[in-house]
Amino acid sequence: MAYEVRLKPSPERALRKLPREMQRRIARRLDNLADDPRPAGCEKLAGAERLDRVRAGDYRIVYQVDDDMLVVLVVAIGHRGDMYRRL
Repeated sequence: MAYEVRLKPSPERALRKLPREMQRRIARRLDNLADDPRPAGCEKLAGAERLDRVRAGDYRIVYQVDDDMLVVLVVAIGHRGDMYRRL
């Protein structure tokens, strides 16, 4: 069962602003989320309803999983230092 990974506009813009190597690293993590939306190292965000996060180096990918429609919706991508202030 492969999930479809969708990005909201703001994480898509954030991803385009990153260096190429980091874009590739995050893209690999996004591809892996299509196969397993809750991989080892995935954590539920405290206080956030139905949001999970995975690490990609110093960056975080925050997303929501819809198991009924087989969709992973990425709501934020950002550096770990300021990621959670925006949520």
